[in-house]
Amino acid sequence: MPADKNFLDKSVTSKNQSGIQSLEIGLSILDVLIDRNEPMMLKDIAETMQMHPAKSHRYLVSLIRKNYARKLDDGRYGLGDRVNALAALGHTELSQNNLLARLTQVANEIKDTLNCGVQIAKWFSEGPIIIQSVEPDSPISIITRIGSRMPLTTSATGQLFASYQPDAVIQPLVTAEWQSSNAAADMTEKWQSFTQLQAKIRTQGYATVTGDMLMGINAITIPVILPHLANSVANSVANSVANSVANSVADLSASSDKTASEALPLEYAITIIGTTEQLTMSEQQNVVEQILAIAQRYQIA
Repeated sequence: MPADKNFLDKSVTSKNQSGIQSLEIGLSILDVLIDRNEPMMLKDIAETMQMHPAKSHRYLVSLIRKNYARKLDDGRYGLGDRVNALAALGHTELSQNNLLARLTQVANEIKDTLNCGVQIAKWFSEGPIIIQSVEPDSPISIITRIGSRMPLTTSATGQLFASYQPDAVIQPLVTAEWQSSNAAADMTEKWQSFTQLQAKIRTQGYATVTGDMLMGINAITIPVILPHLANSVANSVANSVANSVANSVADLSASSDKTASEALPLEYAITIIGTTEQLTMSEQQNVVEQILAIAQRYQIA
């Protein structure tokens, strides 16, 4: 793609703007390589830039030193690893945005199907944070505010995440929650009980609470399993959920699927919240089946 003859002059002499002309020239050469998206001979780069080849070569040497360009064995010049890394970073950000949009679609469909509130949480170093929520057409609002951190010990969201993170990460956070609530019980005993809860959640593949945070409010949380995880945690969680729905809760083991969960911790989860009338726990397995059916259509479970 031929460069605009006046591009460099315009960029340097913009109103009330000053810049480094040599940097802009170097970036313009990089633009040529990006636009062509295939290796080029020096003479072709120089011709596109309308610049002497020797001058173009000096800029290319600098781009190569900083790994924004590379010289092939046949003498042509192509894009360097730094450009590829920047492209991957942009793709990751786009993928994250697309994922949130897909999760929001799932949340809305679950809300319409069950007439319950739905929230999406993401794991951060300090714990699970609500990043999206949708409310049902109901006079009672029970949705947690976006940006809220969910407790690990008393919320379905927190309990699920705690079951799919390494103990070295979870135990200090859980202990801090107990200490802040002035719990008098022995911490070792409480942790042992919590590990049994973690094993139960990993076995059945989802977490539930009944009035633990708010009286009369129930919640069910399922993990978000992305397609690229299908051969790791995905199989473990999916099999656990399937077995649980078909056969109820099996015998528990404190080490159940823990190796897989520690190898690749959970990043996203969806929580369904409702009153005891909206989200009846006696129909728990039926509700989970409906949630999973919706999530699987969007390839996140």
